[in-house]
Amino acid sequence: MLALEISKAILLGFTVGLTGALVPGPMLFATIETSLKKGWVAGPEVVLGHMLIELVLCVLILFGAASFVGSGTISAVSLFGGLALVGFGLLTVKDAKAVSSAGMASGTSGMNLASSPPAAGLITSASNPYFWIWWLTAGSALVLQEYQLGIVIAVAYVIGHWMADLGWFTAVSASFSRGKTLLSRKAHENILYACGIFLVIFGLYFMLNYNNPVQIA
Repeated sequence: MLALEISKAILLGFTVGLTGALVPGPMLFATIETSLKKGWVAGPEVVLGHMLIELVLCVLILFGAASFVGSGTISAVSLFGGLALVGFGLLTVKDAKAVSSAGMASGTSGMNLASSPPAAGLITSASNPYFWIWWLTAGSALVLQEYQLGIVIAVAYVIGHWMADLGWFTAVSASFSRGKTLLSRKAHENILYACGIFLVIFGLYFMLNYNNPVQIA
C-alpha cells in the first residue's frame, strides 16, 4: 500500500513538474547558454541550483512559513530579480562575439550566467517571481496535500518533481551540446545573442510588472 502511494506521488510530482519545465523561461535560456560552454552536464548542474532553492522552499512550506509571504515580497522579487536578469542578459550579449571567436569550449572574461551552471539555476529561479508565486500557491498546496499522507509521500512528490526538471533540462543541454560541433561561429554567436536578449526581455517584464504581482492566497 505504501509503495503504491509513493508511486502515485512520484508520478504526480513528475507530471506537474514537467508541465512547468516545458514552459520557456529564464532557466531554459540559461541552460542553452551554459550547455554551449560546458556540454550536456550543464543541464543537471543548472537543475542542481534550482533544486537547492526548491528544497529550502519545501522545508519552509512544511513549517508554515509560506503563509507569511505576501504580495509585497513578490513585488520586491520582481523588481530586484528582474534587474539581475537584465544585467546578466546584457553581459551575455556583450560576451557573445568573444565567446564564439575563441571557440565553443572556451571561457569568457565576463561574469555571465554560463560561468557557473548551479548558480545559473539558482539565480534564474530566485529572480523569477512566477516561480515564487507557483510554489507559494499551487506548489505549497500540493506538498501539504501529500504531507497529510506522511513525510515519505511528500518527499516522493518532490523527488518526482525534480525528476521532471532533471530529465527535461538534461535533454535540452544534451541536444545543444551535440549540435555545437555543427554550429558555425556565427550561429554560436547568434544563439548567445538570443539567450541574452530573452533574459533581458524577461527581466524587463518582471520589473515593469513589479507593482502588479499576481495575488497570493
